[in-house]
Amino acid sequence: MWFLYNSLTRPDYSSRTLKGLKMALTESTNIDQIEVVNDWNIQVRQVTTIEKDDVQVARTFHRWVLTPDMDISAQEQKVKNIANAAWTNEVVAAYNAFKEEQASRLAQ
Repeated sequence: MWFLYNSLTRPDYSSRTLKGLKMALTESTNIDQIEVVNDWNIQVRQVTTIEKDDVQVARTFHRWVLTPDMDISAQEQKVKNIANAAWTNEVVAAYNAFKEEQASRLAQ
């Protein structure tokens, strides 16, 4: 009896069409922060935003750190520009000295 009652009282959406209702989902990804930390670390933050009918419904972040010894050819141009400006010869030399110091500490 429950099945009969339930099927009689609940609306049958399969026979209806929802005319005029269109839902637009859009996803955008953008690098919104680039920071130089400790002279040579470059922190990059990428935000992914999902919007439903122009209203934000979700937002996530992805972060990564770049150092002077890394290949940055796959990075966006604005990240490359910051890296090229920040990583002067003096900064790269200081970074290499730091790495050598850390390696010698670990070897002891």
